[in-house]
Parts: sequence; C-alpha cells; structure tokens
Amino acid sequence: MAIATTIPASTRVHKRVGALEPIAVTEISKDLRQLLADVFALYVKTKGAHWHISGGHFRDYHLLLDEQAEQIFAMTDEIAERTRKIGGTSLHSIAEIAQHKRLSDQTDSVTAQSLLWGLVIDNEQLLASLRNSHELCAQHNDVATTSLIEVWTDQTERRLWFLNATLEGDPTHRSTE
Repeated sequence: MAIATTIPASTRVHKRVGALEPIAVTEISKDLRQLLADVFALYVKTKGAHWHISGGHFRDYHLLLDEQAEQIFAMTDEIAERTRKIGGTSLHSIAEIAQHKRLSDQTDSVTAQSLLWGLVIDNEQLLASLRNSHELCAQHNDVATTSLIEVWTDQTERRLWFLNATLEGDPTHRSTE
C-alpha cells in the first residue's frame, strides 16, 4: 500500500504546472534580460574580432572566433525563450540591449592579441554573471534555468580555456588561474 507524501512548500508550484512564484519570475527575468544583453554584446564583439583579426595566425584565429561566435549566438535564443517560459519579458530592441548590458563597449583594439585579450576579459565577466545567475535561480528552485546556466557556464569556461591557450607566450598575457 502506497503512503501519500506531502510536498514541501518550497517545491510546490504556483497556480499552473511548473510556474514559479511571482517574485521569482520578476527577479529571474530581470537577471536573464541582463544576461541576454551581455551575451548579445559578447556575440557582436566576438564577430567583430573575427572580422578584423589579422596576423600570422589569421586562419586559426578567424576559425576559432567564428566557432565561438556561433556558440554565443545560440545562447541568445535559449536565454530569451527561457525568460518567456517562466512568464517573463525578454529584450525587444537594440536600445534594450544597450540599456541592460554590463560588458564594456571598448573597441579600440587593433592587434590580434588585444582583440583576444578583450574577449578573455568579457568572457570572464560573463562567467561571473552566469555564476551569480545560477545562484539566484537555485535560491528560487528554478531547476530548469540552473541546468541551462550550467551548460552555458561550461561553454564559457571552454571559450576562456581556448582563448587563454591561444594567448600563452604573449608577454602581456596573464593567467586566469
């Protein structure tokens, strides 16, 4: 004979199946909008580096940055759709991207090393934001969003690994370890 169990209040859903508490939707949606704006900014900067990089390792850099840009762009749809799934509002315009992004707009890099170094800094900042977002979602028991963020975190760590390995031997490079 099966014994009925009571679901703890912290794991109960609100109103409809899978719904988060209204405060969770508000806080997570705000965070995801900022994350989405940062990811769009990183995409544009990565593509910009892809288009403008030159030098002895042009082909390797060009292909690496194209691969990274594709991965970053794929994140945008996942972030926006997750925001909508939980009942939040995503970004609507370039102006909103500019309003919500936290990454800098510094674009005065001209050498391959300075372009790559700028992407290291931006990916490090994104990684910190992803970890903060993960913590927020975990506090609200948003398992699905935390799971997505874990994948994005792994992808960002991989991008940093590749960028740092590419920059090894550069006298201006500092290890992120």
